[in-house]
Amino acid sequence: MKRIFFIIVSVCALFTACKIDEPDKDLQRVVFDPGNLKFISTSLNPQKETSSALYGNQEALQSLSDENHQPKPNSEFKLVTWKYHENPQYIGGTITGELLNVETVKTDKNGNTLYQFKDQSKTENNPTNKAERIKYIMTYKPVERP
Repeated sequence: MKRIFFIIVSVCALFTACKIDEPDKDLQRVVFDPGNLKFISTSLNPQKETSSALYGNQEALQSLSDENHQPKPNSEFKLVTWKYHENPQYIGGTITGELLNVETVKTDKNGNTLYQFKDQSKTENNPTNKAERIKYIMTYKPVERP
């Protein structure tokens, strides 16, 4: 009888101890489609709890690899920023959440630069100093791939 009681208590303890929490239903995870652009680099801002990924074409990659860090003609950059959240499935991990904004820098064949800012979250204002934002985007270092 003690043996059966022990087995029943063990099975009950096993099923009650393995409670699986559902992920937070308020989080919306957005996957960004860069189109024909390739991943170049990433960054985190722990104070704002945001992560950013820089995408670009081949000319953009060459622009960031050069010493002068000036956009080459026909280059296109997209800096995508998400709010990040704790990963409910892994302790200490983070995942991207809602898409905050997309900054686009394009240069035409004559070298004229165009800057666009699309705010998805309506939390940030359009940057007033576009030249400073372009300069910031040009400071990214491409990720080295083996």
